[in-house]
Amino acid sequence: MSFRAKHLLGIEHLAPDEITALLDLADQYVDLNRRDVKHSEVLAGLTQINMFFENSTRTQASFELAGKRLGMDVMSMAMQASSVKKGETLIDTALTLNAMHPDLLVVRHPHSGAVNLLAEKVNCAVLNAGDGRHEHPTQALLDALTIRRAKGRLHRLSVAICGDIAHSRVARSNILLLGKMENRVRLVGPATLMPSGIAEFGVEVFEDMREGLEDVDVVMMLRLQKERMDGGFIPSEREYYHRYGLDPEKLSFAKDDAIVMHPGPMNRGVEIDGTLADDINRSVIQEQVEMGVAVRMAAMELLVRARRSSPREVLA
Repeated sequence: MSFRAKHLLGIEHLAPDEITALLDLADQYVDLNRRDVKHSEVLAGLTQINMFFENSTRTQASFELAGKRLGMDVMSMAMQASSVKKGETLIDTALTLNAMHPDLLVVRHPHSGAVNLLAEKVNCAVLNAGDGRHEHPTQALLDALTIRRAKGRLHRLSVAICGDIAHSRVARSNILLLGKMENRVRLVGPATLMPSGIAEFGVEVFEDMREGLEDVDVVMMLRLQKERMDGGFIPSEREYYHRYGLDPEKLSFAKDDAIVMHPGPMNRGVEIDGTLADDINRSVIQEQVEMGVAVRMAAMELLVRARRSSPREVLA
C-alpha cells in the first residue's frame, strides 16, 4: 500500500494514492465491523491516548471503538478536568504524555494549528480529530468512503457542500480531498457564511440553493456552528431554513439518484428536513457514522505501518 505520512494532520499533504490506499483498507475494516466478532490484533500491545479539548460524541466514540477493535490499549483523557485547566501549557501536556510512550495520539482542539504543534513535540503518530476552523481529515475521509461506496467511484462527481462554510473545518477538508480526486465542488450558502478568498480553492460558489444543487450527484449539508459565530450571520433560523435548509423541493434540483450527507450533529428543521434526513433511499447519514470507525481503524494502522516501515496482515 502507498501511504507515507507519519502523522494525519490534514488532507492538504496527502497524495491521491495515499487517500486511495486508506480507503481501500477501510473497506476491509467495514467487513470486519459487520462480523459478529469485531476484533483484530493488528495493533495489539500499542497504546492510544485520546485528548479532546472540545466536546465530541461521534468522533471521540468512533476513535475509541476503532482503537479497541484493533487491539490497542485506549485511554481517553478528560481534558476539561486536566492540568491544562490549572495553567499547564499545551507543550507541557505533550511532553508529559510523550514520557508515557504512547504509540498514537488523537487530538481535538479549538485552536487551528494546535495539533500540528503537538505533533512537533512528541515521538508518536498524531491524528487530528479537528482543530479550530483548520481541518478535520478523518471526517473528509469517511465522507469520501461513503460517497465511493454509494456511487461506485470517487472521481468526476459533482458535489454541493451547503451551509456554514466559513466556520467549518469539515468543509475545508472535503474541498481539499474532493479536489485532489478530480471532482467538481460547489459551495452553496449566504455570503455571510462564505470565507474570504474561497475562489482560490478552485470551487464554484452559489448563493441560490436551487441553482447550486442543479444536477449534482452529492448534497453535503453542514451544521450551523453558532458557537463559533460572534455576530449576526443569519437573520433567523426560520429564514435560514426557508432559503438554505434542505427539503424535498430543493433536493429535486439535484440528480434523481443524488445522495444526502451531513457530518452531524444535525439541527433538524434548520439545515435539513427531518424526514429527508431519515429517508433510506436518499440519506447516507447513518452510513457516514459507520464508515467513521472503519476509516479511523485504517488511518491508525497505516500510520503505525509508515512509522515502522513493516507490512502487517490487515485482519487477525
